Amino acid sequence: MRLVWSKTLDQRHRAYHAHGVKTSYKETDAALTARKKTEDLSEVSSVPLQQTLRHQHTAYQNFVAGRAKYPRFKSRNGRQSAHYTRSAFRLREGKLTLAKHTTPLEFLWSWNTEILATLNPTMVIVSRDPDGRWYVTFAVGTDDPQPAEPTGRAVGVDLGVKDFATLSTGEKIANPRHLDRKARNLARYQRRMARKQRGSANRRKAKAKVARAHRKIRTARADFRHRTSTCLVRENDLIAIENLNVAGMAASARGTVDEPGRNVRAKAGLNRAVMDAALGEFRRQLEYKAERAGKRVVVIDRWYPSSKTCSHCGHLLPELKLSVRHWKCPGCGTRHDRDINAAKNILAAGRAVAGDNPGEACGAGVSLQGPSLQQSATKQEPSGASRTGKPRL
Repeated sequence: MRLVWSKTLDQRHRAYHAHGVKTSYKETDAALTARKKTEDLSEVSSVPLQQTLRHQHTAYQNFVAGRAKYPRFKSRNGRQSAHYTRSAFRLREGKLTLAKHTTPLEFLWSWNTEILATLNPTMVIVSRDPDGRWYVTFAVGTDDPQPAEPTGRAVGVDLGVKDFATLSTGEKIANPRHLDRKARNLARYQRRMARKQRGSANRRKAKAKVARAHRKIRTARADFRHRTSTCLVRENDLIAIENLNVAGMAASARGTVDEPGRNVRAKAGLNRAVMDAALGEFRRQLEYKAERAGKRVVVIDRWYPSSKTCSHCGHLLPELKLSVRHWKCPGCGTRHDRDINAAKNILAAGRAVAGDNPGEACGAGVSLQGPSLQQSATKQEPSGASRTGKPRL
């Protein structure tokens, strides 16, 4: 599948840049049929080969529409996969037989065996990770999930790096920092791999150990995101979050130039922490899980001054440095934890946007996925407010 993908992509690329001609799926299918006569592709079922062409055609359409980047060539060291539609496999009595294979494929099933006996998949995906592990994925058709029972609760979530999430209830979800905990072992495996001769069997073994270390980090990070997002969706009907500019936060952490000819040292640790938190993926999971459960996620504009607005009286500070973690409101005297106060303001703004208790909102510049001016690459809090008092919504 990797060979078909890369050669077809190369032909598309050459045809467009040499003659300005776009290649259709029908033309790639005809080219694949011709290549079967000269190349050793007859041992593989035609179904996964054609699925590879369809996926590449979809990738090009997404690129032209601006939904994705330009398709890349697949490396032999990366993840490999083959898609088999219903006509190219047989699942009987818990045994999977693929097209042009006489021996059933053995796999471990971690769920109830009764489910496997009644399973009627529409597609089977056989994949291999860079660390050498093989997986079988079954795609099945299911009914739309029923909306979850309403809980009558709402929560504001202030995402960050020091604490992964701070809730308007006062609860703080610690950042597990999976990469930092595994960085020492990962660096040791990478040093061992660097000392091995390129192309040798020992280098392949060392590269597999590096891939296994990355897999452990990846799965731990994914497990944490899924558990946290599922818990928030189950316990709340309305979830309000900020529209964070994660790419800008990472770019700011990498360092800038503040004086001519003088480079500021790149904050590699902060940049690694921002990417390890995967805040954008967490928001995506919140949105699709809330949609399935009949809940609602409200995204507040990134320039909304959630941290420096008093959640009790609405007083707006002219400036609040990032190093200040606690502050006392000069208007009402309430002492605030920076992140908890921001989460409370995000919740009030989210309720106002959702039409739930609009009088509780204490913020300005609130919008649902509203456009944001690119004023800074750091955490989205404007520092140039020159007035105090309760901002208008």
